[in-house]
Amino acid sequence: MYKSVIRPLLFQLSAERAHHFTFSLTRFIFNIPGVKAINRSLFQVKSPKLERELFGLKFPNPVGLAAGFDKDAKLIDELASLGFGFIEIGTITPKAQLGNPQPRLFRLQDDTGIINRMGFNNQGIDEAIKRLRSRKSKIIIGGNIGKNKVTPNEEAFNDYEKCFQKLYPYVDYFVVNVSSPNTPGLRELQEKEPLMQLLNHLMKLNEEQTKVKPILLKIAPDLSNDQLDDIIQIVHETKIDGVIATNTTISRDGLKTSKAVVDEIGNGGLSGMPLNKRATDVIRYLSKKSNKAFPIIGVGGIMTAKDALEKLEAGASLVQLYTGFIYEGPALIRNINNTILKKHNA
Repeated sequence: MYKSVIRPLLFQLSAERAHHFTFSLTRFIFNIPGVKAINRSLFQVKSPKLERELFGLKFPNPVGLAAGFDKDAKLIDELASLGFGFIEIGTITPKAQLGNPQPRLFRLQDDTGIINRMGFNNQGIDEAIKRLRSRKSKIIIGGNIGKNKVTPNEEAFNDYEKCFQKLYPYVDYFVVNVSSPNTPGLRELQEKEPLMQLLNHLMKLNEEQTKVKPILLKIAPDLSNDQLDDIIQIVHETKIDGVIATNTTISRDGLKTSKAVVDEIGNGGLSGMPLNKRATDVIRYLSKKSNKAFPIIGVGGIMTAKDALEKLEAGASLVQLYTGFIYEGPALIRNINNTILKKHNA
């Protein structure tokens, strides 16, 4: 029903209008008694064989929702009923910010992809916390944190510290986002020295808490092998808990969409099917080169159950959906989990 009825209707709207309409419609429909239970019966797949234990957390299944979809934690309970094993909110910044000017979200339907230059638009940490306090679902929540656009890089650790301290009681793990291409200068923080300083600072804050919570690093797919080697060393030296590979790409190689259309869209991070192979290659490189020294969450171009299995076989412990969820709907979550079960039982 999603692909035959709902998606064609949504795709008549601009990408960002469709996103906001989906949120409003979802809140309305899921307030109808019984709707959450119906969705759970349709999409949730439960089995001990799907469970994963990583960095002290027990995931009911390995399929999560990537950051960027529910930035402000508005639909936690609703999304939890669609079969996800975990949900990552954000990217959240200390202060609310509007993000980049619209239009800033574009579908590439011929490529089954999306280009976005949202720019960390979110309502700020305090608004997200209000919603997290009132959620009913016990699904595992990750907090993806970043810096405000106006904060210079030399003061970035202050923004990450504020997010970490405030969000700490309400999330199960943290993701440090220094890899979005849509905040000017942000990717400079991926360089070895500033990244080491930032992660060491957060790890020190973590150790001061009553309970240490996992900290992961989200990396760009555009890193060279030498830079990926640096990432492996950084994970080892800072003792963070793992890596999310990957964020969106600035590459436009191999697209079916005409160059004129792509040029007209302009800057932004590309996600979806065009990112699939590169994201998998990064996962495989990190896993092999580090001798599986740390967990990897695989994200980027997962449009089918086969795509998810490829990432798991390449070395990912968990996977996340974003663009695939938009194009394929919640049936993709169920299909991935069922395919993992069939492979396990084969």
